[in-house]
Amino acid sequence: MTVLVVFFRHSDLFDSGCGAVGSALVWGTRGHRFKSGHPDQNIHPENQVLIHGDCLTGLKWMKEESADLVYLDPPFFTRKKQSLKTRDNSKEYSFEDAWESIGEYARYIGERLEECRRILKSSGSVFLHCDRSASHHLRVALDEAFGSRNFRSEIVWTYRRWSNAKKGLLNRHQIIHFYSKTPDFKFNPVYESYSPTTNIDQIFQKRTRTGNGKTAYKKTDDGNYELVERKKGVPLSDVWEIPYLNPKAKERTGYPTQKPVLLLERIIELVTDEGDTVVDPFCGSGTTLVAAKLLNRKFAGIDISEDAIELTRRRLRNPLKSESELLKNGKMAYLNRDDRIVELLNEIGAVPVRRNRGIDGFLKIDGEMLPVPVRIQRPNETVGEAGDRLLSASRRNGFAPRILVKTDNGKSTSTPDSQDPNDERDLVIVEDLRDFRADRKKYVFRHPENK
Repeated sequence: MTVLVVFFRHSDLFDSGCGAVGSALVWGTRGHRFKSGHPDQNIHPENQVLIHGDCLTGLKWMKEESADLVYLDPPFFTRKKQSLKTRDNSKEYSFEDAWESIGEYARYIGERLEECRRILKSSGSVFLHCDRSASHHLRVALDEAFGSRNFRSEIVWTYRRWSNAKKGLLNRHQIIHFYSKTPDFKFNPVYESYSPTTNIDQIFQKRTRTGNGKTAYKKTDDGNYELVERKKGVPLSDVWEIPYLNPKAKERTGYPTQKPVLLLERIIELVTDEGDTVVDPFCGSGTTLVAAKLLNRKFAGIDISEDAIELTRRRLRNPLKSESELLKNGKMAYLNRDDRIVELLNEIGAVPVRRNRGIDGFLKIDGEMLPVPVRIQRPNETVGEAGDRLLSASRRNGFAPRILVKTDNGKSTSTPDSQDPNDERDLVIVEDLRDFRADRKKYVFRHPENK
């Protein structure tokens, strides 16, 4: 992978008539380094570029409507120098965040937002990252540049951090303002798991309004509950709980204000597709560009610090991402007392249920949750006892089929005591977990309710 470091030259993003400005550091296709007013004619710009310089000038050279996403993580108006050393203390990274006044800061950001709007496609979006220091001023600047009608969300990035000895509330969130260039913006819906307090066994029941305007469960002519066939989950909200980079995270570089790759991946996936172009005018340690590379997007990053550009180059050669156990397993994995039950549910692709004595989870196939309840046989219960509990908990709602996972350490005697002839048809006992994981559809869609 070749990254060109230039002053304002790029085949896809920059006007063909623009030349190099000042003295440029250029890395060629074979890693050769040049220092010249104009890059060597044999060096061909690619779809991955870093620019060392003031982002205002860099943005001005970019073509109109050439970017799908602009993410800005500018200085936060802390009015002090930001600095941090690497883990081995071999290098200190820093940048100035000192301003004469909030007016000077707002004008500085406003000028750059105007250029961001110019380079965005009509379907493009801008995300501006800030904190409580000046978020309200930046919201006004965004309204002026993009129009208040194009405001989409004020995203709260929340995380847990170490305690604070200062008087007052512990600050554990930052703000990301989300605006689009026009109402016709690209957006890829994302769905999250249901909260631990959600009665998942009830969300499949359709609802209707009664004569007095209240909601009630909708029933069929024969008195049974009418069910929704599939559920994708809860639409992504504007509060994102993504862990802050811990001091030992493998992607941590020692650059102050470095953000986690997971955060930038979420933003990029939300409003771009593979092959789209992402621009970061304050690229810093290069997290946005690393995330873009991992997600197969084109990118351009700008920073006034040569140290930041060099650090970004190194990260792009070997992009790393720290995984989050919280995001991977969900809060339920931490709230459920029985680790083995959670582990088995995750193995078979089921969403765990809280506050239900008979149902442990609901099956998820092809990214969508189905009204197919699952119970894992406990060590102290027979197959019959486990089946009775599953049938009892799911019969009233009309769930079918019902999946009972037989475990090696459970008691194998007895069968369910139900007298309902439909129960025997509806209950699917899984004895071969490997076969079930390999082809869950075979067990589910052979049932007439799911054809």
